[in-house]
Amino acid sequence: MLHEGENIVSATKTLLAPPRQIPLGVLCGAGAGALWGLVFLAPELVGTFTPMQLAVGRYLAYGVIACVLIAPRWPVLSRTVTRQDWQALFWLSLLGNILYYILLSMAVQLGGIALTSLIAGFLPVIVTVVGSREADAVSLKQLVPSLILCGAGMLCIGSQAILVATPAGSSITGLFCAFAALASWSAYVVWNSRCLGRLHHISGHEWNLLTGVVTGAQAVLLVPVAWLLTNIHHTAQGWERFISVSVGIAFLASICGNALWNRMSRLLPLTMVGQMILFETLFALLYGFLWEQRTPRPLEVMAFLLVVSSVLSCIAAHRKA
Repeated sequence: MLHEGENIVSATKTLLAPPRQIPLGVLCGAGAGALWGLVFLAPELVGTFTPMQLAVGRYLAYGVIACVLIAPRWPVLSRTVTRQDWQALFWLSLLGNILYYILLSMAVQLGGIALTSLIAGFLPVIVTVVGSREADAVSLKQLVPSLILCGAGMLCIGSQAILVATPAGSSITGLFCAFAALASWSAYVVWNSRCLGRLHHISGHEWNLLTGVVTGAQAVLLVPVAWLLTNIHHTAQGWERFISVSVGIAFLASICGNALWNRMSRLLPLTMVGQMILFETLFALLYGFLWEQRTPRPLEVMAFLLVVSSVLSCIAAHRKA
């Protein structure tokens, strides 16, 4: 009887506990990283447009697509989304989309893809440290090897970026923008993960579409600022490329990438969520190599190996726990 009672208690705990499916979560994180890595190429593809215009174009497209996709579910969602949810969506949209992408675009244009990837790559360290303080989380001591490997990989990328000559003023400004983007994105990742943890009446995909609706509304308010404060005139071909890149990034990175990320956030603990950002760094560097039509340098190869080892070490620590 005692053994049977223990089985019942164990089964009850399993039903109540949030599902943690590491393999599927890692695959979703890798997919999100592959799609988000494309974002780093966008400023290079439409370099004549300002970072503000890039953000407005992308998120206007994101908002339009989100409105179309969420329309069938709107009668139900409009009754279930609370005022607290709308407030969270407003700040998440601002921190994780509008503000982050403007800062990221400025960092890429002023400091380059490698430098921006370096700073963004330290996000796993921040999120993992925050996540380790939550109840039932894997201890920070167990995650130290993963964090050391992550930091070493980012330092390899940074060392390579420093070796590439860039104007001093641009590098400093780009560095500042990259750190500001890191702070904005870190706040978004932690807050969004906690929101998804308490939202049981909204799916991750629906949350992403609602974020898109709010982000699109914020982008509309920025249209005058984005276009009235610049005197640059663009050709018809330039506008075609800008629209194509904006719509493509909105669909691939914001709709598909965010959906995979939200799915991953519900499958993995916060201490692993941060590590999944490393996939974005890896793919951003890979796309950068393809864009520049060159092979990775020795330090960049070492960075790849260290970052992959960091993710594997993090997975091993959670499996052991």
